[in-house]
Amino acid sequence: MKGTVGELGEFGLIRELTSRLTTTPAVRIGPGDDAAVIAAPDRRVVASTDVLLENRHFRRDWSTAYDVGRKAAAQNLADIAAMGAVPTALLLGLVVPAELPASWPSELMDGLRDECQVAGAAVVGGDVVRGDTITVAITALGDMQGHDPVTRGGARPGDVVAVTGWLGWSAAGYAVLSRGFRSPRAFVEAHRRPEPPYDAGPAAAGLGATAMCDVSDGLIADLGHIAESSKVRIDIKSGKVDVPSQMNDIGQAVGVDPLQWVLSGGEDHAIVATFPPDVKLPARWKVIGEVLGPSALPQVTVDGAPWTNQGGWDHFGAGGAGGEIE
Repeated sequence: MKGTVGELGEFGLIRELTSRLTTTPAVRIGPGDDAAVIAAPDRRVVASTDVLLENRHFRRDWSTAYDVGRKAAAQNLADIAAMGAVPTALLLGLVVPAELPASWPSELMDGLRDECQVAGAAVVGGDVVRGDTITVAITALGDMQGHDPVTRGGARPGDVVAVTGWLGWSAAGYAVLSRGFRSPRAFVEAHRRPEPPYDAGPAAAGLGATAMCDVSDGLIADLGHIAESSKVRIDIKSGKVDVPSQMNDIGQAVGVDPLQWVLSGGEDHAIVATFPPDVKLPARWKVIGEVLGPSALPQVTVDGAPWTNQGGWDHFGAGGAGGEIE
């Protein structure tokens, strides 16, 4: 598409974006009215929201608009799955400068649409506003489909800790990009477009998961949320956590222990959960630790000792900004 957002105008931009969308059976009324209507057979709606800011959460010289759309949808839809719910819909709030090429928001919408299709959801509406900095605000919705939500507060002593999905790949990709390289491509793409295992969340609920979280801030940081909410101590066995050989190669090249990325790197959106010890887990789940006794000071340890380099994302901590890229 030629021209700028300003030349297209607000309503022209809205028409362009909505023309690119698909739908699902859960969408009873989609874009074009005052609000969308989404079926909720369970009579409970799971909701999550997130914001991505240019040069804080993404850079246009590192990621295409399509990449940003895929990533923005993925990190929100993963939150829905981590509650044990099935994603149904996504809403977009978009702030863009008038001089931005009109192709950028169009490609962003393509990314949002395609990631929603992977998860079985649909973009159902939103709002566009003129502003100085590109800002992408997402609200994701989901349906429990008869299951009880799996919160962070249900882990019990004796439970096993298991994970499914990638760990540390996005952080390794960020390390590569920050040094001006674009390969190994698999890790760079993992940073640009995470691939959450959406179906694992509802499946874990069906298996009897006692607590669950998506790994957005880093494995230790997110397990820390479970430990705090459940008032327990969690111990991770470093020898049970996968460190791919290529990640080792990247670590050697940049002088970083790749275990740091696996334990503290965020934005992979893997699913980590605790399960009763007698549950037979499918092969996709890897047991990496256990829940220990109740603790007045809930914490996560590695091989029985505190992890000295906590890492993880903290929006307002020293140097932190959520999934920051600078």
